[in-house]
Amino acid sequence: MKYLFQIWQIARRECRILRKNHIYGFCMVVFPLLAMIFFTSLMDEGLPEDMPVGVVDLDNTSTSRSVVRRLDAFQNSRVVARYPSVADARRAVQENQIYAFLYIPKGTTDDLLSSRQPKISFYYNMASIMSGALLMKDLKVISNLGSAAVGQATMRAKGYTPEQISAFLQPIRLDLHQVANPWTNYNLYLSTVFVPGVMMLFMFLISAYSLGMELKFQRGQEWLGMADNRIVVAILGKFLPQALIFLVLIFFYEFYIYHVLHFPHLGGWWRIVLLAVLQVFASIGFGIFAFGLMPSLRMSMSVCSLWAVLSFSLAGSAFPVMAMDGPIQAMTWLFPLRHYYMLYQITVFNGYPFIDAWFHLVGLVAFTLLPWFVIRKIKNAMLTYVYIP
Repeated sequence: MKYLFQIWQIARRECRILRKNHIYGFCMVVFPLLAMIFFTSLMDEGLPEDMPVGVVDLDNTSTSRSVVRRLDAFQNSRVVARYPSVADARRAVQENQIYAFLYIPKGTTDDLLSSRQPKISFYYNMASIMSGALLMKDLKVISNLGSAAVGQATMRAKGYTPEQISAFLQPIRLDLHQVANPWTNYNLYLSTVFVPGVMMLFMFLISAYSLGMELKFQRGQEWLGMADNRIVVAILGKFLPQALIFLVLIFFYEFYIYHVLHFPHLGGWWRIVLLAVLQVFASIGFGIFAFGLMPSLRMSMSVCSLWAVLSFSLAGSAFPVMAMDGPIQAMTWLFPLRHYYMLYQITVFNGYPFIDAWFHLVGLVAFTLLPWFVIRKIKNAMLTYVYIP
């Protein structure tokens, strides 16, 4: 009971500190909420739509105009301009007025009707990978559809049946199944790693910052004195309010994406809650560990910032980990966001049991226990270190 009373007293002291210092309010509530709204609303349509493309139609026949109309009807593409030459269209791409353009040379329709295989070219800008890849797909499809339409009309005039025409134009029919995300919705798999990653960034920083402020303002001895110099009791009391605030924030985020935005979640609510608890404890544990390694406000927050930024690249959401070099693949185990992302993908998004991702579960538990290896150094820093800016 004595230890519980001491934890309660230290937690009350920490609440007073949180209330007086507005940095905590902004970094623990305001900025994470803004990041949540920003990322989820940025991709609320799932895929970027009506991206601007141009057309260089030197043929200007009913067939070429039909191809342009079909391109404009695609969900991702919108024909915004027609150019008299390839040079003008290329300049528009370089000036970022359009992302791609279709070039139909003069005589294309005559060559199609006489089966001389004309060349239709398309150019797209890969400076933006997402827009370039999506528009490349649309332009490739429309190029194939143009020749297929002429071939279909020619074969129909020769008396071929619809089954024969279909077998000739499309000898292999694709049966596409996109597992777990059939809508190809970017919001479903990008927001679910970017927003938790931003929240982890603030948890890292706030954990190291709160310990650094005790050292900076020489409150460490007072803090430890409230726990009779028991560093474990002092740590538990200090970070209890922060953990509760972050848990409430993450539960609100999960309610928002699963009930308001209707993100798919096959794993059930108990897995979502467990993953949220592990996320908070692992993030706070890493922040405490970073300060314990380098008991300096500036250095520990720098390490936390670097670790959080690298997490976005090494989590495996933007680039698959299995395609990375061997040493980098090994490094991904050192980032809590990687374990969180894999647990989310396996247990929540796809609904598989935790046993299929037990090593990532152990990874988050290990990050939670990291402060145990540096608590003596933190205690020594609070009692003897002098703050150096």
